[in-house]
Amino acid sequence: MAKYGKKAQEKVEKAMHERKHGTLRSSSGRKVTSRKQAIAIGLSEARDAGGKVPKRKAASTRKKSASRTTKKR
Repeated sequence: MAKYGKKAQEKVEKAMHERKHGTLRSSSGRKVTSRKQAIAIGLSEARDAGGKVPKRKAASTRKKSASRTTKKR
């Protein structure tokens, strides 16, 4: 079964189009130039519109890798 629905594809495509033309803005009002940020904005809009999009990853899962870098003596 597909992870993402048709609405998610349309929203991401629209966000990428706006980024390429320089009209995509972040919530703070700054112009978006990053490809990854444009995809994130498109997926967020799809979530708000009720599209089939997986939930965001929790912030705690990203912090775990930093704690592994400490050396034990």
